[in-house]
Amino acid sequence: MLVLGIESSCDETGVALFDSDSQTLLAHTLHTQMAMHAEYGGVVPELASRDHIRRLVPLTNECLQKAGKTYADIHAIGYTQGPGLGGALLTGAAFANALAFALNIPVIEVHHLEGHLLSPFLSEKNIRFPFLALLVSGGHTQIMAVKAVGKYTLLGESIDDAAGEAFDKTAKLLGLPYPGGAKLSQLAELGKDGAFDFPRPMINSNDLNMSFSGLKTAVLTCVKKQGENLSDLTRNNICRAFQTAVVDVLYSKIKTALSQTGFTQVVVAGGVGANKALRAKLKTLNAEVFFPKQEWCTDNGAMIAYAAAQHLDKAHKAGGFTVKPRWQLAVSS
Repeated sequence: MLVLGIESSCDETGVALFDSDSQTLLAHTLHTQMAMHAEYGGVVPELASRDHIRRLVPLTNECLQKAGKTYADIHAIGYTQGPGLGGALLTGAAFANALAFALNIPVIEVHHLEGHLLSPFLSEKNIRFPFLALLVSGGHTQIMAVKAVGKYTLLGESIDDAAGEAFDKTAKLLGLPYPGGAKLSQLAELGKDGAFDFPRPMINSNDLNMSFSGLKTAVLTCVKKQGENLSDLTRNNICRAFQTAVVDVLYSKIKTALSQTGFTQVVVAGGVGANKALRAKLKTLNAEVFFPKQEWCTDNGAMIAYAAAQHLDKAHKAGGFTVKPRWQLAVSS
C-alpha cells in the first residue's frame, strides 16, 4: 500500500510517500518557514497556518512527481493530529481528510512524537524491540521504554523547559539570530572546555526527570556579570559550557535508564538529536545507539508516512476530524 504522509504541526510543511509492502520511502518534499519567522524572533502561529495552506498542494504534487505516481495510486493518508499548534494542525488535517474523501481512501491520525520516535527506522534496519527512546526537541524532552510500535512507557521527562527550548532561549539571551539553538551549537564548537561551569539540574536526582530552566537562568546571570561588551570568545565559551551541561544531564539520565531497564539499545529522535556533542557523548554508552539521519531530525512528512504505515489497522473513512494540540504519547511508568 502507498501511504501519503502529511506533517504541519508547527513551522515545517512536509509531504512523503511510503510503500508499506516494501517498507520503502518513495519520495518526500519539505518546506521550512524558518526565514519567514526569523523576522519576528520566533514562530508566529497565524503566519505558520497560512503558509501551510499555500504549500500543501504544491508539495504534494511535487512529491508524487518525484515518486512517479499519481493521486490515483495513493491507498491511504496519514497526517499529524497532534501535538502542535492548533491552527497549523488543522491545515494538515483538513487537507488530508478532504483529499482522502475525494479519492475515497482512508485516513490515519498520527502522533507527532511517535513519528519522531520511529524516524530512525527510515534508515536503520538493526533496531530491535524493546529499546530506550530519547525524544529531545524544542517542545519535548522525554525518555521512553519502547516495547513495540504503539507500546510506549514514559520513564522520565523535563519538568520545565525542553532541552531544545532551553537551547533557543539561551541563544536569544546571547543575542544570536533565530533559530538560535543550531547557531549556539556551532559556536560551542569554537569554545573552550572549562572556561565556565554551569549547573547540571537534577543530574543526581533519584528519578529520570530533568530540568533545564535553572540552567538557562544560570547563563543569564553569567551574561549579566560579563557586562554589555560580550566578546566573541566569551560568548563561544558560554555556549560551550551550556551545551556541555545539557549533554551531561541527558547522558546521565540515559545511562541510568539503561541500568534500570536492562535494555541494550537507545534510539535518539527529535531536533536536538542532530547535535554533534550529544551524538558523540551518547556513542560512549555501553549500548547500541541509533540516530535518525540529519534530514529526519527536524519535522518532516517521511516520519509521519512511516508511522501511519505501521498503523494501517487504524485506517478509517475520512470525514469529521479533530486535532490534539496537547496529546500525551505514553503514560508514566
